[in-house]
Amino acid sequence: MRLGITEEEAQKFSGQFSAIIEYFNMLNEVDTENVPPASDIANAENVLREDVVKPSMSHVEFIKNAPNSERGYVKVPTVLGDE
Repeated sequence: MRLGITEEEAQKFSGQFSAIIEYFNMLNEVDTENVPPASDIANAENVLREDVVKPSMSHVEFIKNAPNSERGYVKVPTVLGDE
């Protein structure tokens, strides 16, 4: 199997997926004729602000604050292996 699960797990998940699909089918039977769409239930407003260019620390100051640097760059642990 591509997911690397056992036959026993596959049987268990199959039952769980069937139960989930049955639940969605049950929801499809609910009468929503007179229910208005709820496109924005939180009444949230746009909280974005204009981008404003402000002074920042220099590259040299930034590198001084980095826990590990090499040749002017921040050095971080490798995140991708030899896979």
